[in-house]
Order: sequence, then structure tokens, then C-alpha cells
Amino acid sequence: MDGKDIRRLFGSNVKRLRTRYGLSQLTLATEIGMTHNFINDIENGKKWVSSQTIAKLAQRLHVQPADFFMSDTTQEQQEANFITTYIDDLSQSVLKAVTETKSRYMRDTLHGTTDAEHGKKE
Repeated sequence: MDGKDIRRLFGSNVKRLRTRYGLSQLTLATEIGMTHNFINDIENGKKWVSSQTIAKLAQRLHVQPADFFMSDTTQEQQEANFITTYIDDLSQSVLKAVTETKSRYMRDTLHGTTDAEHGKKE
């Protein structure tokens, strides 16, 4: 990967993230103190940026600066891993709640008690 490829990758990621947040080039440019032509040149791999501009873009687009240099495949994999972890955590929480409810129901059924008898309000 040469310098031109890195500029293209960076620019492609800026565009992808900008559009994800529904921002026009003009809006993004205004918010970070640039011109929309400069944003256009960045997105098309024609211009390179300073570390300060990378930091401004990252802050506005809610990413880490390194995220601009990852391929779409890498980013998609990270997002998929995040979603999988979230679903696993959610599944464990739901399973725990169902198990606790089932245990309470069985205990109350065997002992002939209800939540109302335990002083709980619905």
C-alpha cells in the first residue's frame, strides 16, 4: 500500500462516516474550520491532512483517529463483534431474569404463596 492508497482509504472512511451521520461536506467542513472543497479533496484522496485535522475529524465523527486507516472489512468485523458481544450479554441477562422468575414461581407454587402474600405490590 503506497501513499496514494492510504489517502484513498482515509478519504473513503471520512466520506463513509460523514454520510453515516447525515452530514454534508459543507456542514462537516464548517464544523471543523475547513472548506467544503478541502473535504471533497480529502474524500477523493487528492489531499492529505495534518494530525490536527485528523483529530478534529475523529472528534466530530465520533471515532478514534486510527479508525480512518482501517479497511471497510476490518471496521465491519469490529462492528459485527460488538453486536455479537452485545447480543450475548443481552441473552445472558434475559436468561438470568427468566430463570429467576421461574424459580420464584416454582417456589411460590410449591409453598402456596404469592407476591401479594410477600407484601409486594404490582
